[in-house]
Amino acid sequence: MSDGMEQLNLVFAALADPTRRDLVARLACADATVGELAEPYDMSLQAVSKHLKVLEDAGLVTRGKDAQRRPVHLEAEVFDLMTKWIERYRQRAEERYQRLDAVLDELTNEQNQQRTDRKDAS
Repeated sequence: MSDGMEQLNLVFAALADPTRRDLVARLACADATVGELAEPYDMSLQAVSKHLKVLEDAGLVTRGKDAQRRPVHLEAEVFDLMTKWIERYRQRAEERYQRLDAVLDELTNEQNQQRTDRKDAS
């Protein structure tokens, strides 16, 4: 499996958890420390750190070193990988629907022509 697909698997697995999705949404607004991220949750700092470790292993976040703080930073490039993957399959699905629309239009036109031919014959 390619490195890109392996990372994509890790990203989707990491984002499968609602707490981790919420952490990502909050980090999209601003970097934050583990303590700041843990505030709204009824869980320990250790539990939040475990969630962050999963996000970090997937490449979604990095932990910085800013003097006494260790802010967690969202890595936007990973979303490019996800977006490209999703867009590829969205385009394929769109092409299938366009082909289906063309077939349905052709069938509708044929039915309309048959009705017209029958009316003209009567």
